[in-house]
Amino acid sequence: MDYALTPPETLRGTLRVPSDRSITVRAALLAGIAEGVSRIREPLDSDDTRAALQCMADLGVQIAPLSSPCDPPGLRIPGLGLRGLRASSRPLDCRSSGTTMRLLAGFLAGQQFNSTLDGSAQLRRRPMRRVTGPLRAMGARIEDADGHAPLSIHGLCGPLRGIAYDMPIASAQVKSALLLAGLYADGPVTICEPAPTRDHTERMLRAAGVEVIAQADAGGRATITLLPPSQSLHPLDVLVPADFSSAAFFLVAATIVPGAHVRLVEVGLNPTRTGLLDALQAMGAQITIANRRDEGGEPIGDLEVRSAGLAAVEIGGQLAARMIDEFPVFAVAATQAAGVTVVRDAEELRVKESNRLEGFIGELRKLGARIEATADGFVVEGPSPLRGAVVDGLGDHRVAMALGIAGLVAEGTTTILGADCVAKTYPMFFRDLELLRAP
Repeated sequence: MDYALTPPETLRGTLRVPSDRSITVRAALLAGIAEGVSRIREPLDSDDTRAALQCMADLGVQIAPLSSPCDPPGLRIPGLGLRGLRASSRPLDCRSSGTTMRLLAGFLAGQQFNSTLDGSAQLRRRPMRRVTGPLRAMGARIEDADGHAPLSIHGLCGPLRGIAYDMPIASAQVKSALLLAGLYADGPVTICEPAPTRDHTERMLRAAGVEVIAQADAGGRATITLLPPSQSLHPLDVLVPADFSSAAFFLVAATIVPGAHVRLVEVGLNPTRTGLLDALQAMGAQITIANRRDEGGEPIGDLEVRSAGLAAVEIGGQLAARMIDEFPVFAVAATQAAGVTVVRDAEELRVKESNRLEGFIGELRKLGARIEATADGFVVEGPSPLRGAVVDGLGDHRVAMALGIAGLVAEGTTTILGADCVAKTYPMFFRDLELLRAP
């Protein structure tokens, strides 16, 4: 599907963007190995979360909708316990979900049966040795295809080994895979990451009764230690907040479209995820937070954003790690900021669903953006007057949505080829964008 849009007069309204993909996938996986019935309220329904749920169903977990009329939309998942899963009769299809594949590899590495993890051609291009390498160091019998999927995991007769692992690149997915493998280890699993990454797995493991200790040194390096549980995991009762990464597109949109005023409700405000919020506020964005509260260990709140002039900033280090998924839309904001914006320490963008570092830069340049790639990031000169053009979503949901936001301030018509890839996390993105157009 292609999508064409023109600049609106302005943007106004209130939205609850879709629920958090990362939390939904983690809840589905952990609920399946807990002991007892878990409730996941307001889960995201998307390609990635369906992949995770189908994989758990193939492993013997029975998943049903919450049945009470008093309940919000949600799932009821009776867990099978740490050792209750059964071998799938077919390869587990992770579709295009790197989160599902990497996290499943973690706890399947400690099972007594064989498993195969596979996915789309896109997922087969993503690097997996950063996960399979440390899992092998724990004693996992796991094979990859020259560093990529499919992954073949052979059952073990005994536990995995505890490990102290120094991660070369900050990655929440790799960290989470090792923590989940640690549930089946004979000793502690300690992970040192160069910068803090999203900690949804740690929070959810603690909610399930697992002891997870996190520390940070003065230099910003984070150390996480999981102690293998001596008993079964507790069932979960999770309200999935609105996804900050999905809200990010509207934060930028309402900031750069003149006269805009948008309210985003029940947004997850986990500090490991809100780097873009800090970056935008440092640039001069007018964003306020109301109704702060905690739900299931995760902070949430309502974000109110009004249009504002932006000034260029430099981004790197811990802040770059905290906004790695938001760089495509951040680049759009930078095109409208006065001065030269510099992004460093963003190498991970090269191994996302597309090579975001080169891909989105090439597409933004078609719109007139003055942006150049560097070895570990990019440089943007602004403000740039954008003009409509035909651009390609590159099969990457975040790139396609970021191009949609750029189209809001591009003169003329912007046509996004392959815009249906937004279904990965936000199937109704373009509908919601239209709903905010003020008459």
